[in-house]
Amino acid sequence: MKPVPASPAVALAPSDARASGPAGQTPVADLVRAARRGDASATEELIRRHLRAAYAVALAVLNRPADAEDIAQDAFLIAIERLDECRDPARFSGWLVQIVRNRALHAVEKRKLRDPVDHEGEIVAHVPASDVVLRGQLLAALATLTPVQREVVLLHDLDGWTHAEIADALGLTETNCRQHLFTARRALRARLEVDHGT
Repeated sequence: MKPVPASPAVALAPSDARASGPAGQTPVADLVRAARRGDASATEELIRRHLRAAYAVALAVLNRPADAEDIAQDAFLIAIERLDECRDPARFSGWLVQIVRNRALHAVEKRKLRDPVDHEGEIVAHVPASDVVLRGQLLAALATLTPVQREVVLLHDLDGWTHAEIADALGLTETNCRQHLFTARRALRARLEVDHGT
């Protein structure tokens, strides 16, 4: 196994196209195999490479940043615990995305049973008021999208995944992925323009 570089760059690997990793980085499949053997540094690297994507998928489903963080972390605990169930180590990212999505959907169902009235997310006191307003507008605009559109736009625009990677992870065609992204961006733009009065 190649040594894991100390680079701070985040490399997401949701499909076979990126499974070998960027130049100089250990391939995801090798990290999965090492993590299965108990290599803590390989487990940490898997988490480092995939945490933002897991958060983006959870946020797309939940539309609550704090809940999305909890679900992403919970999904990682489950994934690491069940790493032997990942049949194709090179496709770890797609497998992880499914765990995140399932956990997030389960949380939504629990929330509906527990709290039939949907409340807005918490406002953090140390965040400037303009940022809180913008964040609220963005979350409200994201809430108007379908869950698939939210996942596609967050994975593509927030985490930089390619259409092929998103299609592979979400079980879509690349064309369908591009259509979802186009539609989502158009809807977000329209909603944000209305919010800003332009």
